[in-house]
Amino acid sequence: MKITYYGHASLGIEVGGKHIIVDPFITGNPQAAGIDINTLEADYILLTHAHGDHVLDVETIAKRTNAVIVSNAEIATYYEQREFKAHPMNHGGSWNFDFGKVKYVNAIHSSSFPDGSYGGNPGGFVIESEHKNIYIAGDTALTMDMKLIPLRTKLDLAILPIGNNFTMDVEDAIIASDFVECDKILGYHFDTFGYIKIDHEESIRKFFDKGKDLMLLEIGASIEL
Repeated sequence: MKITYYGHASLGIEVGGKHIIVDPFITGNPQAAGIDINTLEADYILLTHAHGDHVLDVETIAKRTNAVIVSNAEIATYYEQREFKAHPMNHGGSWNFDFGKVKYVNAIHSSSFPDGSYGGNPGGFVIESEHKNIYIAGDTALTMDMKLIPLRTKLDLAILPIGNNFTMDVEDAIIASDFVECDKILGYHFDTFGYIKIDHEESIRKFFDKGKDLMLLEIGASIEL
């Protein structure tokens, strides 16, 4: 499983011979100017919620790639009405896709499209594939529901927001890593704009002091599990 960071909360995942893009907000992010969305492959687009900084490039990518949009029922319906392919889910439900099993889990946040349309309840994803399991938290506060995840899934990586103001901060993300019982963390949703600027060295140190590994990737960089 290969995971590429496209800035903010945008990810690319290559697994099981398929290409997945998560929450594509690339063309609106000056820090991601080096990423050309017209070169990105996508069989699936996973959306945690409907905010513009997570869905900006969905339609452009989906039109070119014919990707299936996977999200909550309201978001899936929104795109189906615009003649895109979509797979609806809801909290606690899972589905076996051709790249692995995906479960839609709880997140505490808000969710509406830039045009004001209702975006349903926000969520995160647990992906089990190729003997590697990851948790993509989406935009969320720290929540006790995270403790449910390791009851079913042993995680190899947790992808957690750490930018504060709109989501968890670093300290809450450390607690979240305890809740999901995973000490290997990929941080995201930070630095894109002023409200969510972080001190990289201090953040990494705080995780290290708790015996945990926080990775802060450069935009366009990848890791492999």
